[in-house]
Amino acid sequence: MDIEALLTEFVGGNLVLILLALFIIICIMKGVKIVPQSEKYVVERFGRLRSVLGPGINIIVPFLDRVAHRVSVLERQLPNASQDAITADNVLVQVEVSVFYRILEPEKTVYRIRDVDGAIQTTVAGIVRSEIGKMELDQVQANRAALIAAVREQVAQQVDDWGIEVTRAEVLDVNLDAQTRAAMLQQLNAERARRAQVTEAEGSKRAVELNADAELYAAEQIAKARRIAAEAEAYATEVVAAAIANNGLEAAQYQVALKQVESLTALGSGQGNQTVVVPSNAIDAFGDAFKMLTGRASK
Repeated sequence: MDIEALLTEFVGGNLVLILLALFIIICIMKGVKIVPQSEKYVVERFGRLRSVLGPGINIIVPFLDRVAHRVSVLERQLPNASQDAITADNVLVQVEVSVFYRILEPEKTVYRIRDVDGAIQTTVAGIVRSEIGKMELDQVQANRAALIAAVREQVAQQVDDWGIEVTRAEVLDVNLDAQTRAAMLQQLNAERARRAQVTEAEGSKRAVELNADAELYAAEQIAKARRIAAEAEAYATEVVAAAIANNGLEAAQYQVALKQVESLTALGSGQGNQTVVVPSNAIDAFGDAFKMLTGRASK
């Protein structure tokens, strides 16, 4: 009986130690929380917010505190959403928008909004309709960057109370209905035809200008040639006048007689001229030229 009592006492004592060890292990497991870098834990005590645990090792009070929400702080992308909007010139467009965001303050996100994605999509849709309503269709197509910046800024202001940061907002596409697209295509074709006509007119104008420049250049060259010829003739006249002034009338008569002799010689040397009729004073021209030549030689 004493052995049975000892065994019973030994087993009872070890069971207490085992239970104590299990209790300690459970307390450690419940009290020590290791949070990943990409998450934050929201801790509640008796249903009320206690703290927010950041990445690393954190300690909470076992059985009193509990991790109520594990929130990822990675950047998220909302599903691409399309909504209708009317521009300032009353054109119906369908805009496809994509939004990227991340949670900065989980305690605000989990306690102030139930469906974060749905709330952001609704907010974005309203802002896009409002901004497009301020623009005409051409501005929507041309100033997409300004539209994106306005949407992002206003969305960031609206969701600030939810502990969310909007990192990017993109307008992926702006679609038109079939009638508007056909009208725009017709306008585009008309604009292309107008540009072609303008280009053709400018080409014709340029051709006329080039022809006029060419004619002007030719006239200038002809005038220049005539001026040079006149200057040469004037120079020859001056030379003859100077010779007459220096040598007297004899030099002039000599030149005239010499020209007459050259003309008669050319007339006689032509092909097919068997008979040459000369004026009666032609022989006198030869004589006068010979006399003048000998007279100049004697001088």
